[in-house]
Amino acid sequence: MRASARSTVASAALACVLTLSFVSSALAVELADEGGAAWRLEQPSPPSPPAGIAGSATPIGLGSVGDVEFWGPNRGLLITAGNPPTISAGMWAYNGQRWHQLATVCGATDGRIAWAGSREFWTISDGRPGQANGPLGESPPLADDTLCHFANGQVVASYAHPAFQADSYRAMHAAGCIDASDCWFAGDAFAEPLPVGAFHLHWNGSSLLAQPYLEAGHAVQDMRDFEGRLYESVRIAPEDRHLVPDPESLRSFPLHDINPGPSADFEAEGAAPLYEAAEFPTALGSLHLSATDGQLWGATGSVRETPTGSQPGQLTVVRYSPEGGWAQLLGPQRPVGAGLLAQEGELFPEGIKGAAVTAVAAEPGSGAAWLAVESQADAAGVGSGHIAHAVIARVAGDGSISDVQAFPSAAEEAEGIGPKGAAAKLSCPAPRDCWMTTTSGWLYHLAPEGERSLPEDSDPAFSGPINFRPVDEGLPQVAPDAPPADDSGLLGEVPSLGAALAEASLPPIESRVAVPLLSHVRSKLVHGTTLQVSFHLVVKARVRLLAKVRKVVVAATPTRILTAGNRALLLRLDRRHWPTKLDLQTHALARLPTVSSTSAGVGSVSTGFVSLPDTPLIGRPDRLP
Repeated sequence: MRASARSTVASAALACVLTLSFVSSALAVELADEGGAAWRLEQPSPPSPPAGIAGSATPIGLGSVGDVEFWGPNRGLLITAGNPPTISAGMWAYNGQRWHQLATVCGATDGRIAWAGSREFWTISDGRPGQANGPLGESPPLADDTLCHFANGQVVASYAHPAFQADSYRAMHAAGCIDASDCWFAGDAFAEPLPVGAFHLHWNGSSLLAQPYLEAGHAVQDMRDFEGRLYESVRIAPEDRHLVPDPESLRSFPLHDINPGPSADFEAEGAAPLYEAAEFPTALGSLHLSATDGQLWGATGSVRETPTGSQPGQLTVVRYSPEGGWAQLLGPQRPVGAGLLAQEGELFPEGIKGAAVTAVAAEPGSGAAWLAVESQADAAGVGSGHIAHAVIARVAGDGSISDVQAFPSAAEEAEGIGPKGAAAKLSCPAPRDCWMTTTSGWLYHLAPEGERSLPEDSDPAFSGPINFRPVDEGLPQVAPDAPPADDSGLLGEVPSLGAALAEASLPPIESRVAVPLLSHVRSKLVHGTTLQVSFHLVVKARVRLLAKVRKVVVAATPTRILTAGNRALLLRLDRRHWPTKLDLQTHALARLPTVSSTSAGVGSVSTGFVSLPDTPLIGRPDRLP
C-alpha cells in the first residue's frame, strides 16, 4: 500500500456533501479516538448497462472482492469476481469521491493487486476458457492462475500457461512489488511428483520467470512490501510436504522474506512470537500482513478444526519494527478479553478469542490497526441462506482493543438494513481513512463526516472502462538454481532439489574474472556430533549450512551475515538422521573482486558442496553407539 499524508489531501477537501450514489441512512457510531470518524456504508451504483438493455440504479453487492489497495487516499483499486449479470468480473477504481468500474477484464475469483507505480499495477486474475481438457477429461483450472499488467490506462500484457503440465501456473494468493522492475507473485505448494516447494513468479522489469521457493512446501497466502523487502506468509497445513522430518521445526517458518534484486533469494523469519507451548502451527491460519509507519503487522486466528493433540489457536496479532524486533500484541502471551461486543454470544458462540481473522490494515499515523474477524460458523458457511454480520476490531499499539463493531448495528437492523456478509478485506490509505469490504461485495468507509469527499483524481489512466485484455504471453523461462549441463533443456522446467552453486564466477570481462566467493573449505567433527565447517569469504556474504540425507534436510544453521575473512559455522547433528551430504549456501553482499584470468587458482568454480569428515557413523545407523 502506498499512501500520502492525508493532511495534504484533506486541506483541500471539497466543501460539498458526499456525492456517492448510495450512503446508508443509518446512524453511524463515532469513534472517540478517531477524531469523530465513523464507519458508514458507501456503496456505488451499478455501471450503466449497454444501449438497449434496461438497468437499475439500486446498489447491489459487487461480488467477492479479492483485494482492495490504495496508492493514495483518492486513488484506490479493488478486484472482484463480479455479480452477474449486473456487475462484471473486473476492476473498480476510487477517485476520492466515488467508486466506478475501471475494467471489465482481469477479474478474479479471489484476486490480488500489487502497485508498481502511481499509474502501473499488476493483478492476479482468472484464466480464460478455451484450453483443452486434461487426460482424464477434467476441465482446466482457471481461478487465480493468470496475471494482468496494467499501465497508463490499459492492460499492456497478460500472462498464462497451459494446464496439466509440470510447469503450469498454480493458483496464486499473494502479490507485491518493491518497484516497477521487481514484482513477485506466489501461491500453492507443489504436489507430487514435483519437488517440495511453493510456486513463485518474478517480474524483473523485462520478463516473467518462474522462481520457486524449494525449501518450504507451504502455500503462500499474503505478501507485503516493507522497508524495501517483500515479506510473505504461508499457510501451514497437515497435508503439506516437508523437507525437515520433525514437525516441531515448522514453528520457524510461518513467514519468509524475499531479498530484492535479480539474484533474489528467500529467508525464513523465525522470530515472530505466535504459538503457545502446546499449540501446533497447524492450529493457526496464515498471517495477514499490513505495513505502515515503519512497522509490519501480522494477524491471524484459529482454524476451523483444531488438530488432534493441540491447544486451540486463538486471535493473535504481532508487530515488527527494525528497532524493536517482533512483539506479540494479542495471543497466548496476551489473550483477548471477554465481553468486548454486546452480541458476542450471538455472533461468536465460541467467543471472539477463537475467531478467524480475514484481514488486517495498519492505520497510518495512529500506531493502531484494524482487524476483520469472523466466527468459525460464518467461516464454514453454516446454515442455508446464512448471511454473516461484518465484525471489525481496532487494536492499539499496546495491544488493547479500543473498538469492536458489528455491521449492521442493532439500530441499522431496526431500520431494515440486513447483513451484508462477513468482513473480508481492509485497507487504510491515511489517518482516519479506512475501507472495509464484505464477502458479498459491500463497501464500508471510515472517515470524519466533513472529510468523506476528497479532491477528485482526474488521471485518465483510472477513468476506464478498460475492455481489452491482450493475448496471454507464452511460457516464461525458469530461473534455474544452477547452470544447466547444456542449453537444450525444456523451457519452464521446475528446477530439481540438487544443491546449487553457491557463487559462480562471473563471465570474463576482457582479461579479468571474478574471484570465487568461497575457498579453503574444511570440515571436522567436534565431540562426536557437532560439525565444524571452516572457510574463507572474499567479501561480506549471507551464509547457511544444510545437512541432508539424499534430498531431505535433516539439520540447518540459521542464515548468518558474515564479513570477509576466515570464518566457521557449527552445526549439531542427530545420530538418528546422520547426513549423507552437506551444502554450504552463500550469497555475496558485495561485488566480487576480479583478477587476471591467467592468475593461479581462478580457473575453477567454487561450489557449496562440503565433504563430510571421515567417520564410521556416516550412512551406518547400525553402528551408532
